[in-house]
Amino acid sequence: MIDQVTIAKIMDAAQIKDVVSEFVSLKQRGANYIGLCPFHNEKTGSFTVSPAKGIFKCFGCGEGGNAVHFIMKHEQLSYVEALKYLAKKYHIEIEERELSEAEQQQQSDRESMFALNRFAQKYFSDILKNHIDGKSIGMSYFQERGFSEAVIEKFQLGYCLNEQDAMTREALKNGYKKEFLQKTGLSYFSENGRVADSFRGRVIFPWHSLSGKVIAFGGRVLDARTKGVSQKYKNSPESEIFKKGNELYGIFQAKNAIVREKCVYMVEGYTDVISMHQCGIENVVANSGTALDVAQIRLLHRLTPNITLLYDGDGAGIHAALRGIDMLLLEGMNVKVLLLPDGEDPDSFARNHSAEEFVEFIRTNQLDFIRFKATQLLADAKNDPLKKASAITDVLNSVSLMQNTILVSEYIKLCSDLFEKSEAILYSELNKLKAKRNKDEFVKSEEFASPLPTENTFLSLDTDLSNSEKNILRFVLQYGNETVLLRNNNGEEVEVRIAEYILKELRCDNLKFSDTLHEIFLTELEQHLGDEGFSPSTFFVTHQNPDVSLLAADLLTEKYQLSRIFSKNDVTEKTLNAMTSTAKRRIEELKKQQEEDKKIWLINAVNSAINEYKKIVVSSKIKELERCLRDNTAADVTQMMKEHARLSEIKRKLASALGQVVVK
Repeated sequence: MIDQVTIAKIMDAAQIKDVVSEFVSLKQRGANYIGLCPFHNEKTGSFTVSPAKGIFKCFGCGEGGNAVHFIMKHEQLSYVEALKYLAKKYHIEIEERELSEAEQQQQSDRESMFALNRFAQKYFSDILKNHIDGKSIGMSYFQERGFSEAVIEKFQLGYCLNEQDAMTREALKNGYKKEFLQKTGLSYFSENGRVADSFRGRVIFPWHSLSGKVIAFGGRVLDARTKGVSQKYKNSPESEIFKKGNELYGIFQAKNAIVREKCVYMVEGYTDVISMHQCGIENVVANSGTALDVAQIRLLHRLTPNITLLYDGDGAGIHAALRGIDMLLLEGMNVKVLLLPDGEDPDSFARNHSAEEFVEFIRTNQLDFIRFKATQLLADAKNDPLKKASAITDVLNSVSLMQNTILVSEYIKLCSDLFEKSEAILYSELNKLKAKRNKDEFVKSEEFASPLPTENTFLSLDTDLSNSEKNILRFVLQYGNETVLLRNNNGEEVEVRIAEYILKELRCDNLKFSDTLHEIFLTELEQHLGDEGFSPSTFFVTHQNPDVSLLAADLLTEKYQLSRIFSKNDVTEKTLNAMTSTAKRRIEELKKQQEEDKKIWLINAVNSAINEYKKIVVSSKIKELERCLRDNTAADVTQMMKEHARLSEIKRKLASALGQVVVK
């Protein structure tokens, strides 16, 4: 782990303008710099770099962050890899915490396994290109599938000789240890001393990590030998460097195209990926026929939120497509599905069509996940009312996983048409499904005494709640160290920092942010606010957690700006010396008045943000009380009614403070 001190050194050295200007032509505009965004196509520059804040922001596509985030996005690196990239550029020694003996051994083992895999990949590729059997058997197979030399080189394909232990003997001769040959699954050693190459007689498909390291291998028995073979494809076993649920085949070769095209195609097999690259479609990866894992989805989400599932049109393909939809939705992906014509798979379709034809076919035939899922389930249900009801519930359950309330409303309209049910009925069922999933999530608060479901229960409030939390965090980051004068319980005026005031106002009501990342901000603010020289913006922008630092950089893009009158009070020394004493005094009085006006504006704006947040929380609890009373699920109706009246009064007071009218 890279410690906070080292991260701070890297951030100090890596000036945002210097880092970005290596990749983007920048022109100065006032205090900032403008250029064409490298993350989406544009003709007029909307990409802004702020040296003062140390961040970039594209107002066209929304990408933003600090220097580390820019390198992560542009070079497709992890957070730690981007830090090391910048540390190397600015000659900063990485100071990582001391590893335990066990961790040192594990790190050494990992490096040894990576080194062995590099050797094995080069060995298999060399056999394919230069050995007589490699050329006549392995290369012939790839050429029959239409793979060019360029695509074979791109994916580092290879061949393992159909001999007992040729690769193992070569590895041992080059100093690689038996222990790692076993751990990587390249060889196996029996108790009677028998040694064998695991992939003998197979063409080889290396797996690469996002950064390009060889982490595993897949091997295919050739067509002439598949008869009587139980395992047509064989993969490396899981190890310290390969967890199949964390990786996707082809991600290294596809990452730049995925970012460029803002979409990824998901297929099932190695040859599907390679054939699509061969025909000119590069934004494609495979999960190699296994069920999707959350880690794989999150890996893709770093590159794009848009995914199209490409599967065969048979029953197995339909089942595979349905299987992964809910998990993708839960992770915030935008999902579409395409079933290819009968008898076709992505491999065969790519070999018979150009990239333009394939992309056009996808564009005109892909279905959004709701239409696809509903069509398949209703076809299966036919005229059976029980099966139809189950299909509707299944589809609505998928909709309930979505985070975007606007999309949810659009899909409810679509479901209403597909299922011939009113939107009101579908919304009712949707809220029941969401409530059922959240039934064990309760909050207890001294201010709001009744145990009620969390604020996330109701779709209509999710976005407002999250945005109100972000509004408060903006004040913490932008004005956290600004001070205002407030009266304490004894009527005395005391100077209080904005960050301290915000924490007190939230925690005195036992309020915690519903978003985990937002709550991390508050928790760490509590822990570090008393640290000497603590600056909220610097601390969170250089945070060790990349999600925290990215959010901080995004929130530092101004939403609330002080009036220009608060900032236009600088007078040059030359001008000041030329003024009369009366004019100088007037300037000082103006500055003092502006500072007072600024503090008044700031505390009023902060109070508005806090009160708006509290009002949303209260509204959520009132809605849940009303639902319980309406559905007759209230345990104590009298107590619930009293609580409803109490919360309604709190809401009225908050609305009054905000200058709003409460409509009952």
